[in-house]
Amino acid sequence: MGRTSDARERLLQSAIDLIWTNSYAAVGVDQICERAGVKKGSFYHFFPSKTELALAAYDAHWESIQPHLDAIFSPLVPPLERIERWCHALYEHQKELYDRYGCVCGCPYANVGTELGTRDDRIRARVGDYFDRFQRYLESALRDLTAEGITLSAGVKVTAQSILSCELGLLVRAKVANDPEVLRELMPSVLRLLAVAPSSPTISTP
Repeated sequence: MGRTSDARERLLQSAIDLIWTNSYAAVGVDQICERAGVKKGSFYHFFPSKTELALAAYDAHWESIQPHLDAIFSPLVPPLERIERWCHALYEHQKELYDRYGCVCGCPYANVGTELGTRDDRIRARVGDYFDRFQRYLESALRDLTAEGITLSAGVKVTAQSILSCELGLLVRAKVANDPEVLRELMPSVLRLLAVAPSSPTISTP
């Protein structure tokens, strides 16, 4: 079983890594246990099924990235720069994963949501919740942007939805092309949506 103190955490990390870089259907409990160094009997001590593991793994993944999102979208940072930093961080992370695995991994939540959303209500609801949480970061930045005098013709909520949709669409395109450079289009696309100029040339993407 290995060290019981961190066996559950290793299972969570192995699950998110394997499902993200492959697919939910392509990854079995045996593979997850092998990656984690945890025996199969011990797996069922922590999780009654692969689905329960996946739900817990995605929750753990969100908890791990939330501090980074909090920093990127800090209210101490000018609002447009927050969005620029997010676009830059998204590209850099996907590029890092591409260099490590040889493929564009895309959005872990969208991946499992599109694969299982029509078959598993809990997965669909959980992924929708993750999207809502992230959209609130965008809405906060956009509200502060309007306070600086920028007019959003579609309003804060709809504009945030459009930016999120743009991000997810580009992640799909990047996966299909297997080219993280596609994601360099995100910030220019956001700027076109907002009809504003970038706040920091050092952060905006080419």
